[in-house]
Amino acid sequence: MKNAIVVGAGIAGLASSIRLALKGYCVQVYENNSYPGGKLSAFNLKGYRFDAGPSLFTMPHFVSELFELAGETTEEHFEYSKKAIACNYFWQDGSTFTAYADREKFLNEAEAVFNEPKKNIDQYLKKAQKKYELTASLFLEQSLHKLKTYLSKDTLKALCQLQTLELQKSLHQANKEAFNSPHLIQLFDRYATYNGSDPYQTSGIMTLIQHLESTFGTFVPKKGMVSITEALFGLASRLGVTFNFQTRVEEIVTKENKVVGIRTKKEFIKADLIVSNMDVFHTYKKLLPFAKQPKRRLQQERSSSAVIFYWGIEHHFPELDLHNIFFSKDYEREFESIFKGQTVSEDPTIYVNITSKDVPNDAPEGCENWFVMINTPANHGQNWDQIVERLRVSIIEKLSKRLQVPLASKIVCEEVLTPPSIEEKTQSYMGALYGASSNDPMAAFLRHPNFSKRIKNLYFCGGSVHPGGGIPLCLLSAKIVDDLIPKASV
Repeated sequence: MKNAIVVGAGIAGLASSIRLALKGYCVQVYENNSYPGGKLSAFNLKGYRFDAGPSLFTMPHFVSELFELAGETTEEHFEYSKKAIACNYFWQDGSTFTAYADREKFLNEAEAVFNEPKKNIDQYLKKAQKKYELTASLFLEQSLHKLKTYLSKDTLKALCQLQTLELQKSLHQANKEAFNSPHLIQLFDRYATYNGSDPYQTSGIMTLIQHLESTFGTFVPKKGMVSITEALFGLASRLGVTFNFQTRVEEIVTKENKVVGIRTKKEFIKADLIVSNMDVFHTYKKLLPFAKQPKRRLQQERSSSAVIFYWGIEHHFPELDLHNIFFSKDYEREFESIFKGQTVSEDPTIYVNITSKDVPNDAPEGCENWFVMINTPANHGQNWDQIVERLRVSIIEKLSKRLQVPLASKIVCEEVLTPPSIEEKTQSYMGALYGASSNDPMAAFLRHPNFSKRIKNLYFCGGSVHPGGGIPLCLLSAKIVDDLIPKASV
């Protein structure tokens, strides 16, 4: 039996290990941490449970697909439900908007709140859907670095309708041309943050993200986001995948431009192929120090990172739901601070995620577990202690005023995550949450491919390579790798 090694047990590494096992490989996963999931992990603090990382769950069929491939029923190992409310939005002028999952309710509410004709909003979402349909098979489901991708009918169809994709417009420009309401424009600009980018720079093609959320919806796992990790880890284990935790890979060993195995501190382990789920930057810098470095791709601008406050709140807020956004007054200045000033604005947008709204045991009765996230630049050596101290004061002041509750007195426990600690825990270069940013119009073509052009049988998955970051795209990266690798018997 051929041996396959996966470096890193993040969500894409777990998916890759499952797919490799189903192809007949003897699979071993090596993970530096004592737990699987990477960013998609959890912890407990004084009676409160917190998901440490990704808080948005969309397109669950990519998770279900893995169980179906293994001949198992998803519901037996992983349960989730669709949210009736995708997100609650709050502006500093007192305006609020409830984004309903139901398309008709969403359109009616948007027309009433933003005074935008319902038909215009519907047309905008249909255009976003068309962008997705034109590009999904090209940008998301296949390797952009294989000639056959460009010889398909789907590619020719997309090329014939380039104007529809709005590649040369920024997302903000596309939204501004579509709507008059500053609040609705800001709401749709926010979707750039789903891949850690700037709406004033990233391409107008990114309106397709709105289509994904409005069409597929947002979901909540019955046992929290970490149950995605637990379900896939369980599936991989049942398929015979061996996990080696607290085992750092020191080197990917090659011979004559072909992988032959890995080296840990204790031993050399032979492998016929290797899939790296480690950030591609650190894969080259730490594990392939003697290989030729793809400098252009490794020097790409990093995506945004985050400062996250995990707060146990001794209070109940009925006006809040699972996902809540409190917008800044000046969105453009906020993103200028992040990507040009490499700092955090004085008035940042605040995202508050509260899983206890749907998973009651995540907090004591009458209390809530708050995951409070601020978009920040990647780590460039800023004084993060100073930034965190300033952010904590401004966030508490802003939310206390908006919710009319003295929030500081309600916080009974706290943990904080910063870009440096994100890098330390997950090996994400500079703490960037999505690898390279998508601010360049050609960003999709510039991401590192899912295979090495110079080293045979070396593959890459995860948010730092094609097609990008976030749970759905990480799972798609594993699927692309799967398509590139032959069955073990071949």
